[in-house]
Amino acid sequence: MKTINKLFGIVLLLIIVSCNKSPKKITNVDDYNSYLKDNGDEMLQLATEGLIFWEKKLEKEPNQFPYLAKVAASQSLIFTKTGNIKALIEAEENLIEVNKRTGFNKPSYLRSLARNYISQHKFKEALELLKKAEANGENLKGTEKMLFDVHLELGNFDLAKSYLEKIRKENDFDYLIRLSKWSDHRGNLDAAIKYMEQAKGIAEASNVPSTKQWVYTNLADYYGHAGNIKASYNHYLKALKLDPNDAYAKKGIAWIVYSHEKNADEALRILDSVTQTYNAPHYHLLKAEITEFKGDKILQEEQLKLYSRAVNNPLYGNMYNKYNALLYAENPLETTKALVIANMEIKYRPTPQSYDLLAWTYYNHGDTEEALKIMEKHVVGKTFEPEAMLHLAQIYTANGKEDEAKKLKKELLESTFELGPIKAQKVKKL
Repeated sequence: MKTINKLFGIVLLLIIVSCNKSPKKITNVDDYNSYLKDNGDEMLQLATEGLIFWEKKLEKEPNQFPYLAKVAASQSLIFTKTGNIKALIEAEENLIEVNKRTGFNKPSYLRSLARNYISQHKFKEALELLKKAEANGENLKGTEKMLFDVHLELGNFDLAKSYLEKIRKENDFDYLIRLSKWSDHRGNLDAAIKYMEQAKGIAEASNVPSTKQWVYTNLADYYGHAGNIKASYNHYLKALKLDPNDAYAKKGIAWIVYSHEKNADEALRILDSVTQTYNAPHYHLLKAEITEFKGDKILQEEQLKLYSRAVNNPLYGNMYNKYNALLYAENPLETTKALVIANMEIKYRPTPQSYDLLAWTYYNHGDTEEALKIMEKHVVGKTFEPEAMLHLAQIYTANGKEDEAKKLKKELLESTFELGPIKAQKVKKL
């Protein structure tokens, strides 16, 4: 009996140790600490100088409409580097003017305005411009590539696929990155990584820093989704080596520190360094999530208030509809607002993700049957994003479909890094 008790004690101890074991540390402060200092931003400085230069040229020669496009290009870069929404809207105004002066008949200017609209999530407006550029026919392949992007964003998947076929070209960078994006949409993450790695080879051979940087951050995202956290981390570092001010790469490292290593304080330190120079409302939401994980309700409320104040800026338009709908849906007093936003998103962007917002709102509103109907009609088999699948599992459970929820749980347990610690707990409770 003593032997049995002793063995039982050893097993119990092993279980306790296993449950409390910290995840393997991936990051090293020494790898990225130098990037968190404000060392100035040469690219931002050049964009600012370029803006001043072209504005002065335009002031002297107001009839030279190409200068408007140069001004807009500088403003767009300033937005990319700082998150300053005013710069993006001013770029839009200048691009509208240059298109007016060319009768909305110059494809390069139409595509530039379409890119601006994509940044603002004005996908339908971007589509109309690209249709004009397509009809014109100049640099048709460039237009067709953007048409793939926009149709995918709008949920027009058959049309997106048709444009992917039109731009098909073996060993072509632009084709490969879109084939990767299409594979990810179809839920084939292995293929998405394979094609992005092929694109990486082309980018490194061409040795254009901005192209390499873009590929590295996208690959880092994919590796993270696949559970290869070390590769994800290394690729964010590669991006930072090219541009020490890459806010997206720093955010990616902060997510690894938070979601994988559960080091909330260090993750917040990284994000605080980012928001010294780059400001976008969703950073407040990320900080709010991390402070919730820490159990610091005061800091969480503070970040949520900062987010709310930021998105009240009318210049953001519909850019933060998804975030707002999710916040409202999970607040019993605000579900009506969430319904309005979710239906608006479906009107302008009828994707599975938009329908997920609507279903999730009905679920939180107490109408679980309607939530299930929406999910089964518009979401099941049409998106594989972990957040939508978590919502689906919870809706299945609420409707007594325990077997379906358990099947999803097995898949979701492989996506806990992407979901984050708070949502991971919800997965475990399914």
